[in-house]
Parts: sequence; structure tokens; C-alpha cells
Amino acid sequence: MNAESVTSHEVAVAAGRFAPGHLGELTRIVPFEMVDEVLAEAGRTQQRIRDLPSRVVVYLLLAGALFPGIGWQQVWQRLTAGLERLETATPTAGALAQARRRVGTEPLRRLFDLLRGPAGGVATVGAWWRGLLVCAVDGTLMAIPDSPANQTEFVRHRCNNGGAGYPSLRLLVLVSCGTRTVLDAVFGPTTNGETSYAPGLVRSLREGMIVLLDRNFAVQALVEAVTGTGAHVLVRVKEHRRLPVLERFPDGSYLSRLGAVAVRVIDCEITVSTSQGRRTGAYRLATTLTGCHTHPAAELIRLYHERWEVETSYLEIKSTLLGGRVLRARTPAGVAQEVFALLVTYQVLRLAMADATGTRPDTDPDRASFSIALNTARDLLVQAAGVFNDTVIDLVGTIGRRVLADPMPDRRIRTRPRVVKRAISKYNARGTVDRTSYKATISIGILTNRTT
Repeated sequence: MNAESVTSHEVAVAAGRFAPGHLGELTRIVPFEMVDEVLAEAGRTQQRIRDLPSRVVVYLLLAGALFPGIGWQQVWQRLTAGLERLETATPTAGALAQARRRVGTEPLRRLFDLLRGPAGGVATVGAWWRGLLVCAVDGTLMAIPDSPANQTEFVRHRCNNGGAGYPSLRLLVLVSCGTRTVLDAVFGPTTNGETSYAPGLVRSLREGMIVLLDRNFAVQALVEAVTGTGAHVLVRVKEHRRLPVLERFPDGSYLSRLGAVAVRVIDCEITVSTSQGRRTGAYRLATTLTGCHTHPAAELIRLYHERWEVETSYLEIKSTLLGGRVLRARTPAGVAQEVFALLVTYQVLRLAMADATGTRPDTDPDRASFSIALNTARDLLVQAAGVFNDTVIDLVGTIGRRVLADPMPDRRIRTRPRVVKRAISKYNARGTVDRTSYKATISIGILTNRTT
């Protein structure tokens, strides 16, 4: 039996030359009005209607973050793939480059400022702890093209083989641990360290937050700046650092001072046990939450583990979204533009995921798959689908439905050495390297008589 099937594909986008300016279903989070507003504030609205209006160029930059492994002309082809019934421009690579320079960095920075922040109304495990929004700060390095212009501002990261192949920039983000949404970010050359950039994130802290920091951030001036905003701190302190014991508490912690700030210090041992044995590490935590009854030491030790959520955010940005690739831009201004576009794109994906899991209070946002959200967003952009809401507002959307339909399993406590699962070098490492992940159990002991 012979049969034919006919499908029709209708899209709703902006009119005329603005039609290619969309982000698929993610346009609902970054609507036309928002983009027009940041362009107007930055003074980057086009003076005449071009084949590449400024609004379209902003969406082009965001689409480029969704498709990092291809050239800008191919990104344009994906933006217009679902608009086959409309007459759209066919710009050259030079025209696209000129348009990106014309728009500049400022509209993307302002767009990031509008979108950054925790997902609204999300109250779930890991997002809040005893009425405090749980946040974390950490830094990472990102590789950029090795062009003469970039080399004037950025340097190659040092390594054992005589230097990295590409210059790097340093990126620091402030993340909401429960949803991994970005509250703020700063970046620049690696000639400045993490503690030099960290004060730039203080502007986004406020009362009702607790910030988790690694031991490199246990700097007196930074802790004082954070507490000055009303936010609380939970920071790991290097073991050899001497902190005076002012008062002992019943839970084994003690009152001390970090500069002008009163802190409570918790010394503990954490033991990780697997079928291959056990290992124990000593940790010293300092917090501005000085009440041992209202904020028990054992809970604070477990809470500190949430700091790793910022590492997962970097994994999603650098490995899942970028695919481990070097950025495109060959000038420092282009690098800044591209990084802000990358942060905006990551944020809107995370907001879409948080909106979906927020409709199911029993679903932990940790179970939402970033890969599913990313690949669905890419599909919808190519199809130019979901740009506008129908007459009935869809709070979940196609991205949310696919995320909820295939949740990740509950997290299991596993451990393995910090080694690469698939080594880059063809030569074996010295000795035997165990790359197996093992199921683990964790036990915590508070040290009550440790010397300082």
C-alpha cells in the first residue's frame, strides 16, 4: 500500500528583516523588548534598517554560544533554517564580523545584568538552608584564540610542558547552588589572581545569603567585604593557619576572629570508605554563623559539600556547552562580547530548567539534565519553534517537558582519584593509575581538642 504524508511547519517570528532575530523557545526568556531595551541603553540601536539589525545581531551572538563549533555563517544558517518561506538576507562572513563589532560588548553585558540572579520562587534541597540562599564562588580558566591582538592582553597559562598552546582568561562566577543559576560573574587576564577578581562579586551579595568559599578565598579583606553586605560566609581555612580560641562551644566548634570579623571555627575529619579501602582528611571551616544551637556544626560540614555545584556549572559551560573548544574571538573586545553571550545563554538554559522543575516541588533540580535542555534548545532554534507563547501561556515549554520526561537518577555518593578517565598522552603514567569510580560512604567526626 502506497501512502504519502504531508507535514506543515508554521513559525511565528518578528516581521521583515528582524525575522532571523530569535533564540527558538528561549526567546520567551530573552524577549525582543528586553534586547531592544539594552541596545537603546547602550546606544547601539541601528540608525537605519539594515540587513543585519542590531537586535538580530544580539540573537546571532547568543545562537553562537549554542553552536560553538561552527563559523558565524553556519550559525546564521541555523537561525534562518526554519524561515524557508520568508525572504532573509545572506550576509558574508565580513558583514557578520562588521555587525558584531558595531553592536559591541555593552548590550551583552547589560543583558547579562538583567538575567543574572537566582531562579524565582525555587525552594528546594540545596537552594536554601535554614532560610539562607546557598551560593558559592570559584574560578576557572578558559582558552581563547592565540591571535596577536589577544596576546597583548592575555597570556598563556604556565604548565610543565613550557606553556599552554592558547592564552587564557580567568572567570569567576557566583552561583546559586540549588539551581546552578549565575548570580554574577567577573573575568579578565590571568595575570590577576582569583582573590583580585572576587571583590567584584560582592555587589551581588545581600542579607539572607550564605556564601561557600574554597580555602584560597579565606582572605581577611574579602571576608570583611562579604559580611559588610549582610551575607554570611562558610569558608575552608588552611590547616596551618593559627586562629585564636576565644570560647569553646558544646558541639566542638569554637569562637575566633578572622581580622575584624567574629567567626566560628569547626575542625573535623571526613572519612571516605569504599570497597578498596578508606582515606581520611582533616578540614578546618570558618563561618560567620556563630550560634552553635541555631546552626549545628555537623550540618555546616555537610552544607559545605554544596560548594562543588559551582564546579559542575563550569563543567556544563566548558565541556557540555562549549564542548571543550577554544572561544572564537580574536580580539580582546570580541572575547568580552563572546564571554557575556556565553554566560547569558547558560543562564537562560538554567532558568528554563528551573522553571520546569519548579512545577514539581518533589523534583530536585539536580535531576534535570543540562544536555537534554541544551540539545532541545538547539533543535527549537533551527526550527524557529516556540518563539512566541500561544494563547494559553505554557510555563514549562518543550524544553521543560523533555527535561521532566527523562530525569537523571538520584545522585550516588561515589569517589575516584582526580585523574583523567581517558588519558590524552599515548604513554602510560608512572605506576598504576586506578580510574575506577567506587560507591562510597562518608563519615564525619568533629575534632574537639585540636591545637591551633
